[in-house]
Amino acid sequence: MPPHQHSVCIYCGSRSGRNPVIAREARALGAALGRAGYALVYGAGDAGLMGETARAAQEAGARITGFIPRHLYELEVANHRIDALIVTETMHERKKLMLGNAEAVIALPGGPGTLDELIEVLTWRHLGLHAKPAFLLNTAGYWEPLLALFDHMVAEGFVGAQFRDYLTVVETVDELMAALGEALPARE
Repeated sequence: MPPHQHSVCIYCGSRSGRNPVIAREARALGAALGRAGYALVYGAGDAGLMGETARAAQEAGARITGFIPRHLYELEVANHRIDALIVTETMHERKKLMLGNAEAVIALPGGPGTLDELIEVLTWRHLGLHAKPAFLLNTAGYWEPLLALFDHMVAEGFVGAQFRDYLTVVETVDELMAALGEALPARE
């Protein structure tokens, strides 16, 4: 297995959703990231797509770091089998640390938390606060309504067309791994 080249932050659901293809792709992504030597940064959950992705990545050799705010740590079952579990005081601190400890962001299907994290990363990029690549795994067309909204925002003049360029949209894990490899070339 190659050494950990880069770290990526994963945003995804704490539930698995109804479409089993989405959970399969989450597992496939975790395994692909681990085999490729990426370290994984995520929200520390052991359930849903978060758990699926982290377990598959760890089984494939990835170093896993999870960040969870104290109030969720007390309510949810955090994954205690990961390499590092960091409990933060607030959600904002969690999001800041997750992005700060990763070189790229990948959003899988998820709910409002995933959407919040993705929008914040894109907004911070738009404001020039970072230049990290962001990827959207659009499994089974899950994110099509969001992409249509982004296009509408551009068409209505609320954001420039470059906003869409901050996000690389891919349909499969293979496409994602190829795009990630281009964005974060292997280290010597």
